[in-house]
Amino acid sequence: MSRVVIGMDPHKRSATIEAVNDQEKVLIRGRFSTDAEGYQQMLAAGRAFTDRVWAVEGSYGIGRHIAQRLVADGEPVLDVPAKLSARVRVFDTGQGRKTDPVDAHSVAVAALRSKGLRQVVAARGRQEVPVRRPGSRTAQHRPSS
Repeated sequence: MSRVVIGMDPHKRSATIEAVNDQEKVLIRGRFSTDAEGYQQMLAAGRAFTDRVWAVEGSYGIGRHIAQRLVADGEPVLDVPAKLSARVRVFDTGQGRKTDPVDAHSVAVAALRSKGLRQVVAARGRQEVPVRRPGSRTAQHRPSS
């Protein structure tokens, strides 16, 4: 069986996924809540495929919470920048109309077609995050909480 890419459009309270094979054939689609029960259902749906990778849009931004849960559960996760999935959406659909299922599909296809996407790793302790000080031209770093 070929590798499966599970594209995800994450939100605070829900995540929409679509799994595609290397021929871009859609294997599953679904929308899940991000509470414990919904997350477990989504994880089980993804784990139906043995050779899989999760592709999360904005996994260092809005998708961070769910990408980190997947990594903690031993799942391979790639970060798909929102600009990249937006380009795929426009090229595939001919327009920029956004829906969660269209976004999940675009994320999956972007991950399938792109080389060198960043693998998400587990966050360790407190991370340094850039902040702008009033009147400053450069970002300074402070520990996140």
